[in-house]
Amino acid sequence: MVSRRSLLRGATGLAAAAPVALAGGEAFAAEGDTVPETLAAARGPVDAGRTLQPELKLTQLSVPAGTDLRVRTADGWRDLAANGCPAGADGATAPGNVLVAAAGVTAYQIKGAPTAVTELNTVDGRKRALRAQPRALTLPRAAQTPWRPRYLSRAAWGADESYRLNPDGTLDTPPAFYGVQTLTVHHSGEDNPIDDPIQHVRGIYYTHAVTNDWGDIGYQLLIDKFGRVFEGVYSDADPIPVFGPEPGADGRPQMVNGAHVGGFNAGNIGICVLGNTMITPPTAAAVRSLTIVLALLAKATNLDPEGTTSYVNPVSGAQATLRTISGHRDWHTANPAAGATLCCGDSLYGQLPAIRTRAAALVNLLS
Repeated sequence: MVSRRSLLRGATGLAAAAPVALAGGEAFAAEGDTVPETLAAARGPVDAGRTLQPELKLTQLSVPAGTDLRVRTADGWRDLAANGCPAGADGATAPGNVLVAAAGVTAYQIKGAPTAVTELNTVDGRKRALRAQPRALTLPRAAQTPWRPRYLSRAAWGADESYRLNPDGTLDTPPAFYGVQTLTVHHSGEDNPIDDPIQHVRGIYYTHAVTNDWGDIGYQLLIDKFGRVFEGVYSDADPIPVFGPEPGADGRPQMVNGAHVGGFNAGNIGICVLGNTMITPPTAAAVRSLTIVLALLAKATNLDPEGTTSYVNPVSGAQATLRTISGHRDWHTANPAAGATLCCGDSLYGQLPAIRTRAAALVNLLS
């Protein structure tokens, strides 16, 4: 019989830890007692070729996926492309915005059609206190599992809950809950790395919730290079992410709806690995945490990690047949209405068969 420790070592080349520790003993430099408020300036539409000086010191630019642009730094002008995961809300009529790392950028130009741009600074805003500390991830039916990854709730990574509100204080997109049919793996996909994971998550959150007007971040969970798991879209006030307070008629927990595969979100949990795995393979720690998270989600929802799902959107009726654990790109193959994408990146996508197998073995250990 395979042990938990040997299984996890085989999955990623690292021994299991409880909770998962950082590779190489690195410190959690981004964690602390305070977090800066995100500064933002909406610009545009910006005409092609027009040179703009930023209204604030940049850490990222938020632009529609696929946008080509030029940026100027101390080293001169260079070309960039916005190649991140576009995610996607059901009913959206245009691709979502993605982040472009822009530290040190002193001017920029857009190529092609006039484009709205949001300038972001996630480091220099007024500091406010974090409301929680990292802990071990807790999901239904696996609360006592000793190999749970380290987890940052929204309060622990500094989510500004006002982004979910309309000007009159009502919720922009009230949480909606559905039975879980499938699990989808993403990468964030930026060409230039964003080194601080908490800044990265906060930039994605602002882009999805405010710039794209989806009312929240699109993914249910995110995973950084250290294997830390971040809570994504808000579900409810209890300490368990992803799932709502009441089970469905079948007794299984119901997931909060997100915005990560346009037209195919209800019943589809999205997990985003930060970084671009078209360029750089995911770290062993990230793959290990992804494998564990997929196993825990499958256990909670009675899904077969190596199975196939005939997905039906309970809201729209849109259908797709694909692996129960899929990459974002698989949705386009199953139903082109999902839109073409290279997400979750060639390197991570190539590891999905092995990840499914190891997740299934972990589910068996939980049984």
